[in-house]
Amino acid sequence: MSNGTLTGTDNFRSWFMDKLLMGMSWPEYSRRLITPFNIVAAIILSIGIPVIAIRFVFGLASATHASNEYPWGILLGWGLFGGVPLSATGFVMGTAYYIFGFKRYKPLVRLGVLTGFLGYLFAVIYLLTDLGRPWRIYYPMIIGFGTASVLFLVAWHVATYLTVQFLEFSEAILEWIKSRRVYKWATMIVIGMTIAGIILSTLHQSALGAMFLLVPGKLHPLWFSSYIPVFFLSSSIYAALAMVIVISTLAARFLRSATDHNFLESLDRLTVGLGKGTCVGLFVYLALKLVGVAHDDNWHLLSTPYGNWFLVEILGFVLLPAIVLTYGVKNNSAGLVRFGAFYAVLGIIVNRINVSIIAFNWNLPGHLHHIIPPWQEVAIVASIITIHILIFRWILNRMPVIREHPEYKESH
Repeated sequence: MSNGTLTGTDNFRSWFMDKLLMGMSWPEYSRRLITPFNIVAAIILSIGIPVIAIRFVFGLASATHASNEYPWGILLGWGLFGGVPLSATGFVMGTAYYIFGFKRYKPLVRLGVLTGFLGYLFAVIYLLTDLGRPWRIYYPMIIGFGTASVLFLVAWHVATYLTVQFLEFSEAILEWIKSRRVYKWATMIVIGMTIAGIILSTLHQSALGAMFLLVPGKLHPLWFSSYIPVFFLSSSIYAALAMVIVISTLAARFLRSATDHNFLESLDRLTVGLGKGTCVGLFVYLALKLVGVAHDDNWHLLSTPYGNWFLVEILGFVLLPAIVLTYGVKNNSAGLVRFGAFYAVLGIIVNRINVSIIAFNWNLPGHLHHIIPPWQEVAIVASIITIHILIFRWILNRMPVIREHPEYKESH
């Protein structure tokens, strides 16, 4: 009995270390860790993690100049309001593949789901870093808010959707650990999880915009609109498509060893296809934004300094990438489409920072000073971004996300 237990323990340890170290010995794996990227990441984390600890020990004032008048900095402007639309990749790709039957996008589906799952997870981490007291995360869902609260809706939807996306991604995890029995159950629930993801995503993407309906006097009229929930939802769709292009491009460039021939061979064609959807989404969003200005009759505000910046946003970061993508798709140029997608992702971040920071309480004194974040807040954001990338890379290197597992090809 003892020998059998010992053998089983040894076998499990050998299997676990093989998965963890990708079949290498500790010395080999350690040598592979010494790369320029990892060195830069270690420097960033050596600065940022102590700042995060200081924030939790001494309070938010030690890391940011947020106040009752200016509640949000880049922790939420970037991490939550900017991160959530870029994390709609899971529901967009899952809907395209499982519901609408675009089977040719199969090589990108798991990448989209993983991007969405980690994006939402880290959006929660940004939020908890800003709010503090992470052990009270259940308060918005159970204790602190009523069922009519937008925050109640967002909290429940994000928590539920994280669970849904984890279950969607569980196929890749189960293939990695070769658990065929549980894998069969995971494949049976994926359609149901996709439908649940559609319902949850459409609601909480728009609910993030609905939060700003509570502050009509604080948000600049060019960004405030009764249609802002629709703006947030529509922009998240094109942002998700552009984000899949961006992530797949980076994966093919920097994690080529984690891909397979099918992924690399089909990437240009799929990139152009996603570019078409991104382009349409950008033009629809632009039209909606103009409808919003017309509905509130705010044309006269376009000649003000904030109006000039609004024009920079919608013309420079919406119309211009849409034109680039249109030209790239028309000429079947995957390179131009990729450039347009990177540009569109930058545009959605600009919009969310405008709404949550730059155009928020725009008429209060000292507003311009508030826009520039302190170095401590920048260090925290840089550290969370670095951890996000490290975990993302760790998963892609090990699990069958941008490559097919040879033993499970018949199951797909």
